[in-house]
Amino acid sequence: MKHLLSAADLTHEEAVRILDTAAQMAATQEREIKKLPTLRGRTVVNLFFEDSTRTRISFETAAKRLSADVINFSAKGSSVSKGESLKDTALTLQAMGADAVVIRHQASGAPHTLATAGWTSGAVVNAGDGTHQHPTQALLDAFTLRRHLVGDRGRADATGRDLAGLHVAIVGDVLHSRVARSNVDLLHTLGARVTLVAPPTLVPVGVEAWPADVSYRLDDVIGDGRPDAIMMLRVQRERMSSAGGGFFPSPLEYSRGYGLDAARIAALPEHAIVLHPGPMNRGLEISADAADSDRAVIVEQVANGVAVRMAVLYLLMAGETTTRSDR
Repeated sequence: MKHLLSAADLTHEEAVRILDTAAQMAATQEREIKKLPTLRGRTVVNLFFEDSTRTRISFETAAKRLSADVINFSAKGSSVSKGESLKDTALTLQAMGADAVVIRHQASGAPHTLATAGWTSGAVVNAGDGTHQHPTQALLDAFTLRRHLVGDRGRADATGRDLAGLHVAIVGDVLHSRVARSNVDLLHTLGARVTLVAPPTLVPVGVEAWPADVSYRLDDVIGDGRPDAIMMLRVQRERMSSAGGGFFPSPLEYSRGYGLDAARIAALPEHAIVLHPGPMNRGLEISADAADSDRAVIVEQVANGVAVRMAVLYLLMAGETTTRSDR
């Protein structure tokens, strides 16, 4: 079986192939008729145990654009709220003929369990598990970076190209972020240099083993590191024990030290772009001026997510080989 469980599972060749396929999918979305017949007769189940708007809708749109049938399953209001296990839920969906399961779960490792326990015969795609991984977010971020920063500032054909030579700063709540973990893995695989920027309380234990530099001063990274892109992470207050949770003195102090505002935007290199996985806490990790600036490609990330997820579903379900089988 073939799955997409972690950005760390992707080889350089596999990652570039997904990005190249996503570029082809993006081209089809500029046509008047956007739908392709590729997955007609196949069924994709969106199995979401955590709240989501962008990711769930993005996967649903991607599957429908490929002509697949889509079943949306939310834990709220389902038998899960009555105590049904992941195993029994998966077996029920398998009995309904699921060819692929896109799963988001609050427990790190749940997608891997689903993929390896024999509860489903279809492909499993990790749409975010706990604080562990979110591989399609990393892929859409890499796709966005390649479009803007590779070739003729991203508008030339970047087919077959990686992100070698780029410097990406990832700023904010690294401790609770599956987006940060996935991006560090994938950006390293694609040849980019990564700097993590956060207060010490929001840096994970063992981060020295990650393929990334660590800084506690955003202004130093912007001024001396001159990043090609800066990715702002959402402060995940819902994963903290209380508002602020003791991880930083106050929202104002956090914003002063690690928030992206108009002044810091102006200090970035002229070609640098701003990313954010969403949803944004405007006024905390990013100001309204920064979020709405010409440098921000945040809305474009959402559009690119559809093309990337189309590519992933196509390559997993249409007989193509992209990701390594579980070992």
